[in-house]
Amino acid sequence: MTRYILGRLLQLVPVLWLISTIIFVVMHMLPGDPAELMLAGAEGGAITPQRLAELKREMGLDDPLIVQYLRFLADAAVGDLGTSVRFRLPVSELIADRCGSTLALSLAGLAISVAVGVPLGMIAAVRQNSAADAFTMALSYVGASMPVYWLGLLLILFFSFKLGWFPPAGADDWRSLVLPATTIGLVAAGLIARLVRSSMIEVLREDYIRTGHAKGLSAATVLWRHGLKNAMIPVITMIGLQFGGMLAGAVVTETVFSRPGVGRLVVNAILSKDYPLVQGCVIFLAFVYLAVNLVVDIAYAWLDPRIRYGR
Repeated sequence: MTRYILGRLLQLVPVLWLISTIIFVVMHMLPGDPAELMLAGAEGGAITPQRLAELKREMGLDDPLIVQYLRFLADAAVGDLGTSVRFRLPVSELIADRCGSTLALSLAGLAISVAVGVPLGMIAAVRQNSAADAFTMALSYVGASMPVYWLGLLLILFFSFKLGWFPPAGADDWRSLVLPATTIGLVAAGLIARLVRSSMIEVLREDYIRTGHAKGLSAATVLWRHGLKNAMIPVITMIGLQFGGMLAGAVVTETVFSRPGVGRLVVNAILSKDYPLVQGCVIFLAFVYLAVNLVVDIAYAWLDPRIRYGR
């Protein structure tokens, strides 16, 4: 297992290099000059050629593109993601200040999706082709088909403006986390419920399930201890993918709910053409996503003892 984990960690290096290269090229293909944007926002009025040339020299934008790229890779290899053009602060510091909010949102949304999706899928599987099955699957289709921003606006309208239970924006306390986490959690719950249903239906037909009933085990023990554990193997993959989707969806969710997270930071950085900040945020989100995939692979061995790595 140790050899497998080390091998997977080494595989992160070329993947992160490819992602960083793609985002570097894409950002430099966008129209506009980040130095001009920064001067226009900071100083206003006319931008003199002398001041523009001086700023480009300070930022290294007057160097050839290949030189900028190699400098970016060399700095990133030692953990230096550069300095934000807009905030004039280290990118790693800006990400560290906001990553907690984004990770809390994604983890809370993942918990809601699992807490809602797994029971719904199990009910649908146990009551296959019944009214309960049709109702739960209808709920899952509705949840999976709703756009995140539309569901978020509906929750704000009802629970914030109508009932006044939760704040519509910000990240002050746990109450401000409820609506955005519910938004991304309900969307993912629909997909998880459908996969749990199909996986549980296959598991419930296995011989060891009938053996468990024949030995006198309770239906709940057979279902939760023996059935769910084996049915969760493909579901774990979906949960890992959904967590990555929640990180990406944080760009929309944090914008809708005005949360100061990495997703909203990326949006502002793209609008201001803050090259180092965009590249740093994307690399951070990609690293977290890849780390989650590694955890998912390790979880397979815990769920199914027949799976062994490193042999």
